Amino acid sequence: MPTAALPITDRFQEVLDRLSTKSIEDYYNPYQEFTWPDRLDEDRMWMSPELLTPYGTPLFDELGEETLRRLSKWESVNFYSLNVHGIRELLIEVVRRIHMPGFEVPSDFFHHFIGEENEHMWFFAEFCRRYGNKIYPSTAMRADSDWEPEVENFLVFARILFFEELVDHYNTRMAQDETLCDTIRQVNRIHHQDESRHIAFGRELVSLLHTRMRETVGPERLAEVEAYLKRYVVFSLNSLYNPHVYRDAGIPDPLALRNALLEDDRRREIERRSIRKPLAFFLKTGIFSDDVLPAV
Repeated sequence: MPTAALPITDRFQEVLDRLSTKSIEDYYNPYQEFTWPDRLDEDRMWMSPELLTPYGTPLFDELGEETLRRLSKWESVNFYSLNVHGIRELLIEVVRRIHMPGFEVPSDFFHHFIGEENEHMWFFAEFCRRYGNKIYPSTAMRADSDWEPEVENFLVFARILFFEELVDHYNTRMAQDETLCDTIRQVNRIHHQDESRHIAFGRELVSLLHTRMRETVGPERLAEVEAYLKRYVVFSLNSLYNPHVYRDAGIPDPLALRNALLEDDRRREIERRSIRKPLAFFLKTGIFSDDVLPAV
């Protein structure tokens, strides 16, 4: 995977040094950090109500409190399952690039990143297996083009950054929600603690990769990259609407519910709030020329 050297700045080097030091100072052993109870109370919510997929639509009230509690359990398991799959894919991509040409400078931080993400994948999987007895399957969005190396590298880390920022929106809310049990709050709080470093790193790296990519491809290709990344944003949001979750929650027609929610414009407004930060970053850096996302 031959690539040109990153246009390293003093700022990027300072960020790498600071975040690497912070990773060492904040290190914890996840296998000792968590005390997993035998079961979680199913009479309580497992996810903050405003994060549930029917929230903001008439269907939220129509489902009733008991169904919403069941739904919160399985949407919680789905959310952590998506983390397991997303982390596995990003680890594969980062490992392919560590100490490779073009990534010499950030490779030291990659070691911290890989170690922390591997531990995140473990505790998310542990939650799913213990309390849901399953990890929901997931499908990956495939590229519709053979990308040049500079484009592929940019898209890998742009996708990672967006995934982390979307997840962090959920983590932050649930870590602060005192109506949730301590185990759920702890999982989200600890993940947010590490992801804040990864997001800071990701924004710097994606900006540099975007600069490098713009020097190697023309306007037509850049437009294709933008369109692909926007489809990835929508794909990621749509993965939260899982008909298998609705079935496990006891909802009679899971596909009908999913379709109704995907067609409801009130959900689009709520989704926008969950991706406000990464969308603003993509616009500020010129990665996106506008904030118009493709239809479902």
